[in-house]
This record gives sequence, structure tokens and C-alpha cells, in this order.
Amino acid sequence: MKSLFFLRDDVTFLNHGSFGASPLPVMREYQRIQIELEKQPVEFMDRRHDAMLSDARNCLANYLGCQAEDLVYVPNTTTGVNAVARSLPLKPGDEVLISDQEYGALEKMWNFVCQTTGAKLVKAVIPFPLSSSEEIKNAILNAVTPKTKVVFFSHISSATALVFPVKEILDALRGSGVYTIIDGAHAPAQIPLNIAELDPGFYTGNCHKWMMAPKGTAFLYAREEFQHLLVPPVISWGNTHRPEGYSYFIDEFEYQGTRDISNFLAVPAAIKFMDFHNWSKVSDDCSVKVLAAKKRMEAIPGMTSLYPGETTLIRQMASVKLPANTPADLKAQLYDQFKIEIPVFPHNGERFIRISLNGYNSDRDVDILIGALEKLIPKETK
Repeated sequence: MKSLFFLRDDVTFLNHGSFGASPLPVMREYQRIQIELEKQPVEFMDRRHDAMLSDARNCLANYLGCQAEDLVYVPNTTTGVNAVARSLPLKPGDEVLISDQEYGALEKMWNFVCQTTGAKLVKAVIPFPLSSSEEIKNAILNAVTPKTKVVFFSHISSATALVFPVKEILDALRGSGVYTIIDGAHAPAQIPLNIAELDPGFYTGNCHKWMMAPKGTAFLYAREEFQHLLVPPVISWGNTHRPEGYSYFIDEFEYQGTRDISNFLAVPAAIKFMDFHNWSKVSDDCSVKVLAAKKRMEAIPGMTSLYPGETTLIRQMASVKLPANTPADLKAQLYDQFKIEIPVFPHNGERFIRISLNGYNSDRDVDILIGALEKLIPKETK
């Protein structure tokens, strides 16, 4: 499977979760579209732009299980969450509830929004070690108060790789009047996703991670009743050049001046690649490998399990807590000495290592990691 990717043979790549990796057929289609753009830029950007984006949006909507009219392309999940958070009518006295497992950049963004609007940021603490997804659900719902106006959490957390029980939480909040926003950066193609069945207020996710589309490709879903609230990050020609009755949401977000849309137009190629290679089966196989790798990592003295219970708490990523006396430069040592690309990072006062596997990874990749950790993790742990 690795021959279908550009990944270097001399690197053990165990970090698909950070930026993904696009396969050769998808990149070739992406580059073909870019060249087509350059052959007649005016025709491409002026006459064909809307129809091509509409086709790509329809394909993505079908894959995600939602209506194309409720979906727009954005560069990344961070942009999508920012667009929603900075549009909502928050005021002093309101509460924004997030979990303590959220992506650092978006926690920073919510702090900014709350400081700007006078709202209060509240964190639901997810208890570790976890034994079931019910504990995640209870931690979030128990933190909801009459002042809660926004509930924001990840579908799959970045640092701890937890799969949140999204539908159960959304169902419990339905009818409460709160805006629900889901960070789906890691969800599409790592787990089955049907946005219509989940029915959140807003959902934003990346196509350039587990869907393996070109970099800078993501989407924002907004329930129809909330679309009028959204202010696009860029105010441009949107909603002024198209026929009456065309979607304000789509027009404002997708017509923002000159930009290369080839990455968005390559999303159907990524979906086709996954269909051809039965990627749901590949994902299942990778999940089995991740679970086995997690257990081997936890067997190293001092390394601690975050979720020793339900295997449904993780999919193609898993994080393990490192002992306190782990070398500060462990990430650099793993790369410089063993050519292993894997993230090591602090989170909520602890340090973690996160493994993420995709179809190009083999059992030997995990063997290399375990051998390196056994050499680098201090024998006497604290």
C-alpha cells in the first residue's frame, strides 16, 4: 500500500493524524486540475468555477450524508470553527462550554471570543483513565447550565484521540436552545459519518487528513435555520453576482476573490480512491493495529493507559501518557536516531505520545517504534 503514496522509504511515518498524506492518484488529479486552470484561467475561474465547485460539493455531501445546500468548502477546520464562533450572538452572562480535550488553537480562539463578547468559557473535565464513552457524555452534560449558549467538542480529540459519543450528546441537548458545534477535524474517513443523522447545529471537518485529499481542504456544515447567522471570514463579491434565490451561505463562503480551488475539486478523486481500495476495510485493519500498538506501548514501564476499557474509545489513533522523566527531546531523538515521525507533546500538564496509522503502515513500523521507545524511555520511571 505504501507504493501508492509519496512517503519517503527512509522514514517510519506514524503521524497521519497531523496533516494526512495524499495518495498518488489523488495528487495527480489535483495537479491535472491546476494545469487545466492555467491553460485558460478566465474560463476556469469565471465561467466554470460555480458549476465545478457545485459538483465537488455534491460529491462530498453524498459522502458525508447531508444536503449539498448546507455545506461549503473552507481551508481547514480551524477556519470553519472560527467562522461559526465569531458569528454567534453571544453576550455577557452567556456560557460557552467546551471539553478539556479540545485542540489548543481552538481553545485559544474560544478564549478570544469570550473576552470579546463578555461570555464565560467553561471547561468540562473528562476523567482519566476512561472506562466508557458514557463518562465522556456525563462530563459534558453535567457541565451544562441555564446560562449555556454554546456546546463545542471534538468528534475525535486531537491530543488524546478519544472518539466522543457525539450522537448521544447531541440527542440529549436537542431542544435545549444551545448552539452545538462539532470539531470533526479527525472524523471523516476515520469513522463512518452521517451528518444528517447526527443533526448538529454546525459541523466542520478536514478532508486533507483521513480522507487524504490535498492539503488545505475542509468543509463547514450549517443547519439551514442557522446559516443566516454566519459571517464569512472574507467579505467579497459573494451574494452579488449570482441569480436570485441562490444560497447566501454558499455564495458568501465560496466566492471570496481569487484563490486556487483545485484542492476542493480533487475531493471526488479522494473519495473515488477510498471506494476503489475498500478503505473502510483498511481503516478497520488499521484500528486493530493501533489497539495492538497501544498495548505494546503501555507495556513499557512508566507508560500509562488513558483508556484501558472500551476499545470503541479509539480508532486509528491512540495516545499514551509518558513517564515524568522522559527526555524533553524525545520527539527529536525518535526522528534523529531512528527516523520515526511521531508527535510527542504536553497536554493538560502531562506529556503524551500519539500513534496514528493508515493503509501504508505495516507491523514492522510498530516494531521499530517499540524498539526505539524501549531504548529511550528511562528504565527507572517517576
